[in-house]
Amino acid sequence: MTTVASGFLSFSPAIHPAKSRRPFLNRSASLPVVSASLTQIEADTTTIATTARSIYSSIVVSEKPIWSEFLHNVSLVADLDPGTAKLAIGILGPAFSAFGFLFIVRIVMSWYPKLPVDKFPYVLAYAPTEPILVQTRKVIPPLAGVDVTPVVWFGLVSFLSEILVGPQGLLVLVSQQQVS
Repeated sequence: MTTVASGFLSFSPAIHPAKSRRPFLNRSASLPVVSASLTQIEADTTTIATTARSIYSSIVVSEKPIWSEFLHNVSLVADLDPGTAKLAIGILGPAFSAFGFLFIVRIVMSWYPKLPVDKFPYVLAYAPTEPILVQTRKVIPPLAGVDVTPVVWFGLVSFLSEILVGPQGLLVLVSQQQVS
């Protein structure tokens, strides 16, 4: 019997007769038997825990916490006066709706890759969204030949729309504040 060690796992091939559903196919197959050293697993777990603690302490103990900049940006939204928030809602609401619609059109257009995107009806959805999608395709390549970037952007636009100008959005809540 041959044992092959890989990292802290060792594999020993064991021969088990394979039971076939077809009676005329009766062959033997080799199935691996896996065993691991518990002391090695405990040592690796300790190393991982130590590394996680050092990363956590570097994040928490750092001079400027990571969340402070995010919270500062959120506090800027809270510092808006209600009139400015209503103006922002008036601009961002239709913009989010338009881009959401354009990304839905781009999702449907991606089903037909041979569309003439430089012709009239298609260029209305292609021109405003393609610069954004080109940059996103550098980060998220097509999966199995399917371009998923319009779906990603539709989700992002929908999320931002709900967070900022939705019924309980930040800008809506700010615009409903009473001026004292």
